Parts: sequence; C-alpha cells; structure tokens
Amino acid sequence: MSEFLQKVAKTLNHHGDAALRTLRGLSWDVRRPAADRPVIVLGCSRAGTTVVYKTLSESPELGTLQRETHDFWVDLHPLVEKGWDTHALHAADASQRDRNHVARYFYRWTGKNRWVDKNNQNGLCVPYLRTLFPDAIFVYVKRSPGDNINSLIEGWGKPDKYATWSGVFPETVAVDGGRYERWCFFLAEGWRGYLRAPIEEVAAFQYEAINRAILEARGSVPASQWVEVFYEDLVRDPVAGYRKLYADCGLAFTPEVQAHCEQVLSKPYDVFGEIELDKWKKGRNRERVERVLGRVSGVAHDMGYPPA
Repeated sequence: MSEFLQKVAKTLNHHGDAALRTLRGLSWDVRRPAADRPVIVLGCSRAGTTVVYKTLSESPELGTLQRETHDFWVDLHPLVEKGWDTHALHAADASQRDRNHVARYFYRWTGKNRWVDKNNQNGLCVPYLRTLFPDAIFVYVKRSPGDNINSLIEGWGKPDKYATWSGVFPETVAVDGGRYERWCFFLAEGWRGYLRAPIEEVAAFQYEAINRAILEARGSVPASQWVEVFYEDLVRDPVAGYRKLYADCGLAFTPEVQAHCEQVLSKPYDVFGEIELDKWKKGRNRERVERVLGRVSGVAHDMGYPPA
C-alpha cells in the first residue's frame, strides 16, 4: 500500500473510531448501564503492575484502554483542590456523578461494561474505588523490596516518563542533592519531607506508603473480590501464575491468552533491561538499596516477604 493510501486509511480509522465512541456515549446516556465487576490493578509503581494489566487486557471479557488513566482520575479530583497533599482518595470523595462519569467513559472507549484499569495511584484510592464500585475485583501486585526500590530509583531518572503529571508543582524538588528536580510516580501523605532527601529514602518512602495503604484497605474488601499475586511467581512461571490470576478474577484462560503468557517475558513492558529476580544485588544501586531495606522490613513482612 502506498504512503498516501496508508495515510487515508489511518485518517478514516481515526474518524471511524471517534464516531463509534460518540455513538457509544449516546447509547450509554439512554441506557445508563452500571460498570460490571471492574478489575482494578493495585501495587507500587515499578512493581509489575503494567505487565499484569496488559496481560489481563488480553481477556476478551474485559474492556481495556491499553493505557494508564492517571490524568482521567486526577481531573475528577484535582490535586490543587487537596492542597497537593496526596493522590489518595477516600470513601467520602465518591459520588454518583463520579460513578456515572467513570462508567460512561470506559463504555464509550471500550464498548464494555466490564473493564480493567491500572494507574500508579490506585493503591492509595481503594476506599474510594470500593465505594464507587462495590463489586470491583482488586488485583494487588506485590514485588520484593530490593527489586522494587531499585526500579523506583531507576524510574526517577526518567522524569519524561514518570513525572509528566508534575510539570506545574507547588514545591522545589531537589532530591539527592538536586540530581532529581521533578517529582515522579505519586504523592503520598508526608512527601514534602523528602524534597531534599537521598533518592533511596524517597523510593523507600513511596514503597512503604503505597503498600501500607493497600494492606490497610484490604480488610474492607470481601475475600472473593481481593486477589494477591507475587510478581516473582509470574516471572518464575508466567503460564501457571496468570492461569491462577485469571481464575481468581473469574475470567476464562483461553488458548490465545495462554499463548500470550508463554511469550510475555520476551516482550517486557517498561522494564529497565533484562527481567530477572534479585536484580538489585548486581546493579549500581545496591548500596543505596541496602541502606533502606531495614526501613521497609515491616511492610515487606506484612506483604509476605521473608527478612532480607
């Protein structure tokens, strides 16, 4: 196909998709169907939540945007209205307006009332999300502290990827002696105390804050709607790990999904280099990570990890 015809086809597809979204929005306005058992992926940034989200997105039973929804959720409750204190949302923040807006948005984009969602801040918002969608299934992805903190440190070196939301910011960021000038990933209560901290302390703070928030929210969710998975198990045996995850979410593990899982490690999402366990022990951040492992040992124990 010539370059001109390719451009024409792309333009037609673009306008066709836009028209389809418009029709879906009008259909939702008439029928107003509620979201149906949405699957919401939780976990610390750099914990493997993206690969879990992408693999769940392979299910034909779930609608998916194939992208994070940070901007969408923050637009509902702008950080400025909360004094830039935290990305956390509480049950009291939930409203029928939010419920309708979210349901319509996902239906308009995916054509399904059951969908999967993931963004960095979900873990701080379980009470809010649970109030919006009482039948939601929460998938909590856990990653060992050494590897997760190491990956957070690496991520802070990529602000164009992980700090896009913090361009207009209320504070001067000078983490690690000014090496990092843009706040990455998410805001949790107390973040201002780390504006000039060593990067490993910032990463440990974020790891502890979001995992602790998730663990505290776990008790408010029925066991049948709460799924936990160790990232390490998915690396050791992706097919077995995802088969169980699909079953726990009430999803069919089709031959097509299995084929995807068989290749998932060869096509990593947002990974810095080769996928391996205990990667931090061989990396450039080893001494930094070692300095903060004691700080996060309590939350790591509660997550199910043995002492480092």
